[in-house]
Amino acid sequence: MSKTTPESASIDSDVDAFRQRMIDNLWHTHGQAIQTADRHDAYMTLCYTVRDHLIDRWRKTVEAQYSSNPKFVCYLSAEYLLGKQLPQNLLYTGTTEVARQALTPYGLDLDDLMQFDVEPGLGNGGLGRLAACFLDSLATLDMPAIGYGIRYEFGIFRQTFRDGWQVEQPDEWLLHGNPWEFPQPADMVEVGFGGHVQPYTDNEGHERRRWICKEKVLGEPCTTLVPGYGTQTVNILRLWRARATEEFDFRLFDEGDYARAMEQKIYSENISKVLYPNDGTPEGRQLRLRQQYFFVSCSLRDIIRLYRLKNASWDQFSDKAAIQLNDTHPVVAIPELMRLLLDEHLLEWDQAWEITRKTFAYTCHTLLPEALETWPLELFGSLLPRHLEIIYEINHRFLSQVRQRFPGDEGRVRRMSIIGEGPPRQIRMANLASVGSHAINGVAELQSRLLRERTLRDFADLWPDKFQNKTNGVTPRRFLRMANPQLSELIDATIGEGWLRDLEQLKGIEPMADSADFRAQWRVIKQANKHRLSEVLQTTTGFSADPDSIFDVMVKRLHEYKRQLLKALHIITLFHRIKSNLGADVPPQTFIFGAKAAPGYWMAKLIIKLINSLAETINRDPDVRDQLRVLFVPNFNVSLAERIYPAADLSEQISMAGKEASGTGNMKFALNGAVTVGTLDGANIEIRERVGEDNFFLFGLTADEVLDLKERGYRPRNYVESDPELSQVIHLIADGRFSGGDRELFQPIVDSLLDHDEYLVLADYRAYVDCCERACQAYLDPDRWTRMSILNTARCGFFSSDRVIGQYCEDIWNLKPVIPK
Repeated sequence: MSKTTPESASIDSDVDAFRQRMIDNLWHTHGQAIQTADRHDAYMTLCYTVRDHLIDRWRKTVEAQYSSNPKFVCYLSAEYLLGKQLPQNLLYTGTTEVARQALTPYGLDLDDLMQFDVEPGLGNGGLGRLAACFLDSLATLDMPAIGYGIRYEFGIFRQTFRDGWQVEQPDEWLLHGNPWEFPQPADMVEVGFGGHVQPYTDNEGHERRRWICKEKVLGEPCTTLVPGYGTQTVNILRLWRARATEEFDFRLFDEGDYARAMEQKIYSENISKVLYPNDGTPEGRQLRLRQQYFFVSCSLRDIIRLYRLKNASWDQFSDKAAIQLNDTHPVVAIPELMRLLLDEHLLEWDQAWEITRKTFAYTCHTLLPEALETWPLELFGSLLPRHLEIIYEINHRFLSQVRQRFPGDEGRVRRMSIIGEGPPRQIRMANLASVGSHAINGVAELQSRLLRERTLRDFADLWPDKFQNKTNGVTPRRFLRMANPQLSELIDATIGEGWLRDLEQLKGIEPMADSADFRAQWRVIKQANKHRLSEVLQTTTGFSADPDSIFDVMVKRLHEYKRQLLKALHIITLFHRIKSNLGADVPPQTFIFGAKAAPGYWMAKLIIKLINSLAETINRDPDVRDQLRVLFVPNFNVSLAERIYPAADLSEQISMAGKEASGTGNMKFALNGAVTVGTLDGANIEIRERVGEDNFFLFGLTADEVLDLKERGYRPRNYVESDPELSQVIHLIADGRFSGGDRELFQPIVDSLLDHDEYLVLADYRAYVDCCERACQAYLDPDRWTRMSILNTARCGFFSSDRVIGQYCEDIWNLKPVIPK
């Protein structure tokens, strides 16, 4: 059957029919008439009505997939940053204008109701947004897929600022309900923790092991529909929430001891309360491991249940299920699948291991050693004693293989062992993932090379064919069509709408970079986007931004390797130049930050405080504020990103080379016509190769130069002593210029830079400041700048999540599409 577009999809497109469906849903779900419903009730019934269209497609998808019994990919991820669902689902069902017209007679405005749509707080940064883009592309390409994760009740924290400091508050995204999910208690599964392992002999005389759990928790799936664009396919995302096996101890409750009566329920259900509890305490670390095991155990039981619906023999399992591990968080799935096959389905070791190894694939999203998870042996064994036994056996067999291949190389054996000898002894999850997966991929060409040559070099020596690169991508539906509708309309008018399913078609606008009329239209759209963002900034920060200034933007997770601190030093440099020479030739610039720091990451929080202190100083200084403005947007999320990317002139991608795995924000900026200032790190390299060296502002040491400098002995004070301007910048921080005269507040930042400078901020400072000057000069030539902007968009077709998912399907998962009738 041929593809459909949302505009021509088989749906109730008649306005009257849509309106009647809304009225019926309002009665059936809220017991309300539309004439008396409040705006939130109207929003909910609108969501249910749009969801009805998806349900019909979902039914057809399930029927087609059940009939054909295809191979599924099961994507295991601790994070999903989905973004708001109502505008996307309206777009994907082609009902945006129908809904708008259906609401009008009741005095209801679609844009107003969309404000009630709450962004699910299920992720922290790029990892979760990538997972969401991948699910979108899998459905768009008609690939049978299920996403699995945790239904966090509070998710990532809501960030506010108090006196410039980050304050974390609960993100109550479920407070008023979630119209997009289906709780499915009939598919509840049981998960165990603690206890001990008991040997026994089965009826056939085989020695077996039985895990006697100390504690049991129920996992209830909540299913969210994931539609494809321009197709009938609707896949699903199954998120697990923890439920206690017993609601409360009736005896204690009857005796009046209400708190103790509810203890077990609270303890069990804490598992799915909050994304990434602070692991700075033993309790927080234990909760993280409980979360990880809980969701993979639930997911694997669900995968096996679905497999056994149509398949009796275990021989086909890896031909019917591909399980992708999105970083190390779900890697405990490897010993869990072995446990299920060995202990519950009574397979022999060799068969179980063959199935496991062929089923799993592992994506490594980092080069940072601290991000390659490890678990203390004592903690792991106390929670998952049977899994520890299985890991020991996997490791024993694996190290025998290593010794056979590399006789006498005990240093290699120690490095490759799944058990790190410590102290304390640790389970290395990246090593376990490498041993238990048939494919290992990085997410950008540089990162994949460094994985092979450095981070996982020993495993690449042993299994070179396991290693692949899959450069990340983003969905153009959300990050161009929805985020930047005016630019999308201009592109549609120029090359048609096919680019939304084939992003390489954006090349068609490249010749228009030489058209003065097209460049003028492009500038008008950019200016309109900057005006819209300025209104958002006024609301969220209390300060507006001059749309005629350069919008220099750095929005991403706050981590020292991403070097928000380097951007801060640049801003202080410009501040000092203006104050030293009033009227200095510094073009008007607005610096826009957005970032959350992990609750336990003290240095990251201090950097946020420094940037907010810069903003306070600069934005109120009459000598400076007409040329510089600094705005830190609180609570950066997908919804804010959709406002920020289209308005940016400069995209700051300035991580130390060799540290950023890929980045996807860099792709979203470039796709919307921002020009990158960046290092040769992550996917920056591939962006620069494609958009052209003349349309990218490059600075800084390469990954190899970074390694060489550190090996030769890096002394950061040398750079300060040889650069008077840098010395003055450091002095301004140390002297309390941005802390009300308090010389102690930011001293830890100064000490870190001068004594360690782990991420070579000072080494790259001069090259960065000079590069920013070149970018400002280019911006002063509107035609040149607009041409650069157009070419960034035109040449970013490669960075589509549809492209990378196609590569995963062909090279790793061996997945084929199933098209619903």
